[in-house]
Amino acid sequence: MENNLPPDILLVEDNPSDEELTLHALSQKELAENIKVIRDGAEALDFLFGKGNYQGLQEPNPPRLILLDLKLPKVNGLEVLEKIKAHPQTRNIPVVVFSSSDQEQDIRQSYALGANSFITKPVDFNQFSKTVQQVGSYWLKVNQQAA
Repeated sequence: MENNLPPDILLVEDNPSDEELTLHALSQKELAENIKVIRDGAEALDFLFGKGNYQGLQEPNPPRLILLDLKLPKVNGLEVLEKIKAHPQTRNIPVVVFSSSDQEQDIRQSYALGANSFITKPVDFNQFSKTVQQVGSYWLKVNQQAA
């Protein structure tokens, strides 16, 4: 779903099944109009900060929401979160950690690094879809963001 606008959602997910389920759930609520999918932490950072393959391709115009998995190749999700929240250009982007982890350490560390929410991916398909739809609806339709 590529276009010239900044994405509404940056989905950082390396599991193709979870990616497909997430996109399907968002499309059912008409929230999948403008999503950028990235499959590793290093590329996510390049995209957000206009480096690597994204150098010169975009004005810094951040997504409205980042759905971030923790267990990512190259750079893990906690490192990505830390860099997002440490930089003035990206610190105000809502980041929802959406992970299969339910370990207390991951939850605590995510919040300590500035996550706006931590959600453990439901195993049940229907609950997974419902959760993704609720998250997308809240952050894109209900939540008020500063200009």
